[in-house]
Amino acid sequence: MRNARELIYYSSKAPSGHNSQPWKFKIQGNSIEIHPDFDLALPIVDPTHRELYISLGCATENICVASSHFGYESDWKIQQDPKGINYIITEFKESKKKKKGIPIEYLEKRQTNRSLYDGSRINSGILTKLKKLPSQENISVYYFQNGGAYFQTIKNAILKGNEIQMNDPEFKNELLSWIRFNKKEVNHLQNGLTYKVMGAPPTPKFLGKAMVKSFLTPKRQNRSDIKKIDSSSHFILLTTKTDTVEEWIKLGMVLQRLLLKLTELGIASAYLNQPCELKSLSTELQGKLPIHNEYPTIILRIGYAKEVPFSPRKDVEKIIS
Repeated sequence: MRNARELIYYSSKAPSGHNSQPWKFKIQGNSIEIHPDFDLALPIVDPTHRELYISLGCATENICVASSHFGYESDWKIQQDPKGINYIITEFKESKKKKKGIPIEYLEKRQTNRSLYDGSRINSGILTKLKKLPSQENISVYYFQNGGAYFQTIKNAILKGNEIQMNDPEFKNELLSWIRFNKKEVNHLQNGLTYKVMGAPPTPKFLGKAMVKSFLTPKRQNRSDIKKIDSSSHFILLTTKTDTVEEWIKLGMVLQRLLLKLTELGIASAYLNQPCELKSLSTELQGKLPIHNEYPTIILRIGYAKEVPFSPRKDVEKIIS
């Protein structure tokens, strides 16, 4: 298929937990399949593969956005392989129609910005634009302004989440396994959380691992997150109605659409998903927030900040099955 590798390149610019890039692409005639790569799953923080399938939804949205740039109409659907594993297939048809949408360059400019933001508030006109973005069935998006009671509810849940996760040796070991401490590791693996993204200097792995491990405590993590949360303008919470694989994929598409629009508007974003990853806290948010008992799935903090280093991506040939 013409432009298949270019489409896969842009699709792989999607976000994923710990930048694990848990996908494999398969080119079939005029279609491209996106399959989960469970070898790159996160069994401790994401035991049900919910965040993994959200990443596949993000990658699907990217490939649909890129298809317009290359002169295609695209149509996606969710299918199951003989083992009952869900994957997404997108079919492409050449078209002379020019479809307006997010410019393709924003697929490369989008990034997760974990830095302190500048404290400015996003005005109501911009929020209105964000709220008008197309959604998917059973997916909802909620905005909570810094200073409001619900914002504080989410903040408290994030801090509780840190206390639980940072006291869990398995969680910390999984996180450490995805940190890339020097350029050699980054170039070799082309995934994970790099030392640049973490705002740290390059170090030998054994030294970097020991240093980072000493910082992975509830007190230190909460101190850092409180500053970052307080510098943000809003929380955005994305929910599903029934918490199914199909909804996770659709939520990923809605999420990526939102992230690309934020990028176009010059707004930074980062994930604080701790309360969504822990069932006790997720249930607590269901009862305390005005979300109609839907499932809290993704939490973003948004605001204004300077650009930060970009995460690496694997070469296209390495992710084609």
